[in-house]
Amino acid sequence: MLNALAYTIEKISKEIDYRVLNGTDVHATTISLFNMLAIYSWDAKLVLTLTSFASFYGVPWMISQISSTNKLAESMACLKQLPDPKDSSAPMNLLFDGINNLIIIMMDVTWCVVEFRDLPTSYISQEVPALSTAMAHIPTAVYWTLRSVVVCAAQIRSINQIGDKFSISTTSEWELSTLAHKLSNILEHLRKQLDVCYEYIDEKRNVKTFQMLQNLFEMIHIDNMKVLKALIYAKDDIQPLIDGSSKKRVHLDVLRRKNVLLLISGLDISNDELSILEQIYIESKHHGARLDSQYELVWVPIMDHSVQWSDTMNEKFKSMQSSMPWFTVYHPSVIEKPVIRFIKEVWHFKNKPILVVLDPQGKLVCPNALHMMWIWGSNAFPFTSLREESLWREETWRLELLVNGIDPVILNWINEGKYIFLYGGDDIEWVRKFTNNAQAVAQAARIPLEMVYVGKSSKREKTRQLMATITMEKLSYIWEDLTMIWFFWTRLESMLYSKIQLGKLDDHDPMMQEIKKLLSYDREGGWAVLSNGSNVVVNGHSTTILQTLVEYELWKDQVSIKGFDLALQDHHRTIHGISHPCCRFDFPMTMGRIPETMKCPECNRAMEKFSTFLCYHDEAIPDVLFQ
Repeated sequence: MLNALAYTIEKISKEIDYRVLNGTDVHATTISLFNMLAIYSWDAKLVLTLTSFASFYGVPWMISQISSTNKLAESMACLKQLPDPKDSSAPMNLLFDGINNLIIIMMDVTWCVVEFRDLPTSYISQEVPALSTAMAHIPTAVYWTLRSVVVCAAQIRSINQIGDKFSISTTSEWELSTLAHKLSNILEHLRKQLDVCYEYIDEKRNVKTFQMLQNLFEMIHIDNMKVLKALIYAKDDIQPLIDGSSKKRVHLDVLRRKNVLLLISGLDISNDELSILEQIYIESKHHGARLDSQYELVWVPIMDHSVQWSDTMNEKFKSMQSSMPWFTVYHPSVIEKPVIRFIKEVWHFKNKPILVVLDPQGKLVCPNALHMMWIWGSNAFPFTSLREESLWREETWRLELLVNGIDPVILNWINEGKYIFLYGGDDIEWVRKFTNNAQAVAQAARIPLEMVYVGKSSKREKTRQLMATITMEKLSYIWEDLTMIWFFWTRLESMLYSKIQLGKLDDHDPMMQEIKKLLSYDREGGWAVLSNGSNVVVNGHSTTILQTLVEYELWKDQVSIKGFDLALQDHHRTIHGISHPCCRFDFPMTMGRIPETMKCPECNRAMEKFSTFLCYHDEAIPDVLFQ
């Protein structure tokens, strides 16, 4: 093969040299080369011709470049009567500049044509308009490239013939620049078509990868490696993970045959979320070897590939990555486009963090365990949908459900059998009236009462200001850490989302009705939940619960007959029946699953769905909500 190619290359050189020496027309010489290379493909015609041209241009160019530093080259330059290369104004150096410029363009055209030849036929065919258009223009590109070779060869031959008496003519300069301009235009057109072809191939390849991912999750595997490689990084040339404990890069093998929790998010995951998740993760590791080997957490950052990666984004990513004690993907660019599409379309990721659970064989066992993690922590292991259903069957409407894992002070009050008011809202006047009346009723009824303000799910800054007033006026106990307040409301929302995800948002489930009421009351102003130890006595809106306390004189006689709990419940039920405050719910558009229908937990009527735009200046909350 090499001998055959060497023969062809030499034959082309001789053909060009012969025709140049005899003053043959440039077009005629180019056609002669076409005929000589008729059996070769378009890209081969270019490569062979450029290779043969190297013998014309290589020696004089090399000598001119190194003659000032190499004695042998200096002697060769003298023998060939070449000008001093340090003299940039020398006519031959000006010619070399023109030829070099044209050669660069000829090489670029050749590479471009070769790229068309190398396009994968499994993803693109001649029927694709961009490729068919390019193929129609490639013969023209080859013709003008070969013609440029002939012109350059003629100019170089004139140097060898004239030597140091050489002078570049205006015609030669014009011819070289005209050819360079012509080929540049051809190259620009071919590159545009090539870009379109690559986009087409990427789309086809992405579709195939997407389908492969779908099929992969329908198959049975001996371990999770095939699935994890498809999701995170399919090749073995780099270590795609960072170990959160050692901060060193590691291979995916560290996750082999383990339960893997994929924390999928953008760079907007909040510090509150990371803080609570870190506490749960560290606590699970402290349980010893039994829990330590049960699951591993991996942060999978999802970024839009169409958005330019900036230094600011990189700094934020590195900062988040360095703070995480679990495994993280080395860089967002590692996650490919079809994987992002799969995560968004199949796993319903919409910028709000989700926690996808894969078992040791790579099987999807829960599309989002973040709700489980917030509600039950590591006790929800192995974070399957079956485990989620089992945990809900064990739950009852009690105060521990609302505050477990948040504040041990309240758990102590529960154990002591005290009455406990959890309350929230953003109206300081209502808080004053509520706390004062609650204390007055407790003294009159001679019950041990504790109160704790747990803020609002939104309006963080206003909540902070209200907490300062409550503390200053000693109205009640508060949660000083705003992360605790965030976690309280996140757990409540997670309870609702968990039921939605399970498809068991039962309108006849008393526990879920109470949870939905709380979430609705929070949006509508204020609320209060009273418990006697663990048992919830009443869950009421700010208006009905305050009126119940204010009207204590109307129902105090029933306390000795029914007991405080039942007497308060009956009077609150009477007030509620008159005022009947109905509910509303806000679902961020970024939440993966939004229920098609819901019933009001107060009146049991079907609720209507609206699109609402709300502006939050001190919250990391999406602007667009479903109401």
